Amino acid sequence: MSLAILACATFSSAASIRVSDPLLPQVAASFGTTAGEASAIVTAFTLAYGLMQIFYGAAGDRLGKVRLIAITTLLAAAGSLACALAPSLLALTVARFATAAVACAIIPLSFAWIGDVIPYARRQPVLARFITGQILGMIFGQVAGGILGDAFGWRWVFGALAIAYVVAGLVLLLRLRFDPLTRLRDSSGVPGLAGLVRSWRDTIGLLRDSWVRVILTAVAAEGFLFFGAFTYVGNELRHRFGIDYTIVGLAMTAYGGGGLVYTAGVGRLVQMLGEAGLARVGGTLLGTGFVVLVLAPALWVSVLAIALCGLGFFMLHNTLQTHGTQMAPKARGAGVAAFATALFLGQSLGVAIAAPIVDHIGATPVFLGAAIGMPLIGFALASSLRRAPHRR
Repeated sequence: MSLAILACATFSSAASIRVSDPLLPQVAASFGTTAGEASAIVTAFTLAYGLMQIFYGAAGDRLGKVRLIAITTLLAAAGSLACALAPSLLALTVARFATAAVACAIIPLSFAWIGDVIPYARRQPVLARFITGQILGMIFGQVAGGILGDAFGWRWVFGALAIAYVVAGLVLLLRLRFDPLTRLRDSSGVPGLAGLVRSWRDTIGLLRDSWVRVILTAVAAEGFLFFGAFTYVGNELRHRFGIDYTIVGLAMTAYGGGGLVYTAGVGRLVQMLGEAGLARVGGTLLGTGFVVLVLAPALWVSVLAIALCGLGFFMLHNTLQTHGTQMAPKARGAGVAAFATALFLGQSLGVAIAAPIVDHIGATPVFLGAAIGMPLIGFALASSLRRAPHRR
């Protein structure tokens, strides 16, 4: 039951992450600017999402992961409401930064809590099923960004997110009263602020482990290449095929559909391919998907390519996630926080670097860069996994 409730919270956070993709052209039009300049709302969100992880990882270990998730979920509701009321692009960018600064705790701490209560041997399938809530949130964010944005304007989209956060936060606070597992915390070591400082120092100390550096480098590169390109897919579809925002949002949901295909078959896929095989096949599917996006002659072909990207991404990323939960078993919140920091800092850098390229040349060079880079990441990770130490 607790997993289902946590999945509802990750639903809201994931929707908030991906909601900007279909909204970029609409926000740009609303404030009279370009998609590249409007992408500041994406860069600000992902930058704050990455920078704040080191705080929440350590705090979650000390204060209780689920308790901190509940508090930050309610704070994210306030941030989403501020987005809905933003009078300018600058104000919207600041509000998105503030929302990410609290929403960033939800998904990594949920994964860390699962790592605390689920043995490693059973963890990858459980994590894969758990991220169904995350994927559905992404789908909701992309659909809402298209349909609600088209019908009522982009402000209503952020208002809907605020409501979703409030509901999830209140249910989590209620669950804390009845489920002892949700009140787990690290009772060892130094209490209070001194304990938090020590936890943050231990988080940085993780970098001394060569295997940790492999995982963090891989996930940072994944965020840089994949999201640096995928953020602009909705804008590319609108301008290439002349479709409205509703169709853009619906087309983007194919990404979540590909992810759901993975979660539905994860048990069989893990048995058939193993971790290294998932990384290789996932990277190859991503490369193929971005090539098809460049060459697609019709919208339906682009939708298939987006679904292929979703399937490939979750095959690769879920493998990385599983190892991310095992990097620091005695300080799992800190370990998962370091993992999320690498992912989102890579993503924010990728989106920022791609912005002037998209504005002045177009999305094709960015898509081709991801088409080349993602298979390389998949094969490099697969090779590293064969030499990896056992992390059980």
